[in-house]
Formats: sequence, structure tokens, C-alpha cells
Amino acid sequence: MTFCVRCGAEGETFEGLCTGCFLNGKAIISMPHHVDLERCTGCEEFRIGGRWVRKSLIQAVKDAAFDSIVPENGVRIISAGALAEERDERNFVVKVDVEGKLMGTDVTALSETIVRVKNTVCHKCSRQLGNYYEATIQIRSGTKELSDAIRDETVRYVRDRVENLSAENRQFFITRVEEVQGGVDMLLSSISLAKMLAKELSDSYGAEAKESSKLIGKAPDGSDLYRMTYLVRMPEYHLNDIVMLEGKAYKLSAVGKTGGKLIRLGNFGMMPIRKAEMASLKVHTRHDEIKKAVVITRSGKEIQVLHPVNYSTVDLRIPVNASIGETVDVAEVDDVLFFVP
Repeated sequence: MTFCVRCGAEGETFEGLCTGCFLNGKAIISMPHHVDLERCTGCEEFRIGGRWVRKSLIQAVKDAAFDSIVPENGVRIISAGALAEERDERNFVVKVDVEGKLMGTDVTALSETIVRVKNTVCHKCSRQLGNYYEATIQIRSGTKELSDAIRDETVRYVRDRVENLSAENRQFFITRVEEVQGGVDMLLSSISLAKMLAKELSDSYGAEAKESSKLIGKAPDGSDLYRMTYLVRMPEYHLNDIVMLEGKAYKLSAVGKTGGKLIRLGNFGMMPIRKAEMASLKVHTRHDEIKKAVVITRSGKEIQVLHPVNYSTVDLRIPVNASIGETVDVAEVDDVLFFVP
């Protein structure tokens, strides 16, 4: 059996004292007089606990105060609340209410600190402002000038991927996007990021990808520093285009790193095609040029539509269980109108 050396009470002790004597006139937490909260003027993120995070100013102020709490030895904090009062746009008084445990006993404490908001520039934004980049993705067309649609689509894809990836790795960012003769260049902060995205674009579009390097200097340890360029040459075809192969019309329904899939217009048979064979595809109608035809009637495996150009009545074969609305996609090949699944 243990005894409190101050009051003699039996039971569990901490540093020789019972809970009552240990806490008598003693705070269970301590906080500094003030805390500096760094805010990046570029991305407007806050540095809390050694990490840059995106949140509201008031929440960042509260979190900075929470991060400065130092519990007394033996105290386990269970929960904490805070009230932030603005003195001016850069100074906040934060009052903190803490609940905790000490030797199985519930304990509470009130304390406060001043949070001072300091403007700075984070490492990521500093690099961006300095036009830092390690690699370039060049998007080009394999046959002619890169279309505006493909340019915008690929740039949007890269922007969205970088935004998602940068949530986990702040060193990932796009330095700038440049429209150049024949396509677009995207300058990226990381070689690994650029290599991954170039592969994703190549796989998604069935594109040809090549890489090259350029020596730009020496690292502090004496090793060579390289800047990489990843050329992604987009094919003539695009997902959902109407393409010709050996005189027959197909819809390109899938594109991947090993090839694609074709749906034959007219009988709707599915046919795989290897990547090496896809160079033989000739685009007949681009996916964004496919026309709509108004449906008049439906009977079994056929529908009757108005021709979108001359408004004549045309009977079209449709796939089994096809979902038919007021209009359907159609394509005309050699003066024959086809339903596009």
C-alpha cells in the first residue's frame, strides 16, 4: 500500500503525492505567452505542427494554440476546446478549455495564449515563383497540329491529377503551361511526377511516349543534375471516334496501354485490337462531330429516325436491350446512316 507523503492518504500516488495534493495549486497544462502561426502569401496555407495545411484562418489559429499545449507529466489530454478573439487581423487571443485524466481522475484546465499570424512564403510557392521545374511533358499530335479539344483535355487531366497528388505531396506542382507551335508544354516540379503522368497519358490515349534528358549542372554532392523531357505524341484517333479499318466502320469504344476495343456499326460485334494495329485506324467521324437523329418509332431491334441532314425517314438497326431516348447518336458512312451505340 502506498501513502501520500504530504497528507498520508492511502492509494495510488504520483511523484509521492495523491491526486489532490499533486494538483493543489498546480496547472495540469502550460502554454507559451504567444505562438507564431505562419501563413503562406502564395497558396494561403498555414504551417501547423511542421506541416503546411489548408484551412480557415480561425481554425488555423485554434489549431496553432492546441499544438502549443504542453501537458504536465502524467496528464493525458482527452479533449480540448478553444475560443479565438481577434485583436486585429494578425493577432488573436485564444482561450483553451482542456479535459484530461491523471491517475484515472478527471481533470480540467483553462489557459490562454496569443496567436500571431506571420506572412511568409512556403518552399513550394518559393520554387514556383522562381520557375523551378525538373521535367517537361510535351503534348504533340502524331499527324498534324494538335486540336484545341485534345490540348484542353490533356491539360485539364494533368491539372486535376497534380491537384489530387499534391494533397499528399506538396512538392508536386505545375510551374507553368505553355502553348507552343504544334502543341503544349507542361513544366512540372518533379521528374517522378512527370514520368508517371506521361505514362498515364500514353496508356489512356494509346499515345506514343518518348523521354530524353539534358544535363543542367551538379548537385551539392557532386552528382549530375538532369532535366527530363517526356514527349507524348497523341494518335489521330480518340475514344468514341468512328474509325475505318479494312473498309468497315467501327466505334472506338476503349483505349488502353495494350490496345483497344472496336464496336462494328451495323451488327454491333465487339472486336479487340492490339496497340500495334491501331496505327491502321483511320478516323471517319470525330466523337464531337457525331450527329443526333430524332426517333420516330421503335419496333423490336429497329428504330425509325429522321435523317439529321435531309430529314428523310430512315430505319436503323439497334443492339438488343439498347436504351433509346427521344434522340440517338448516328453516323453516316458511304451514304449509309448507322446507329452509334
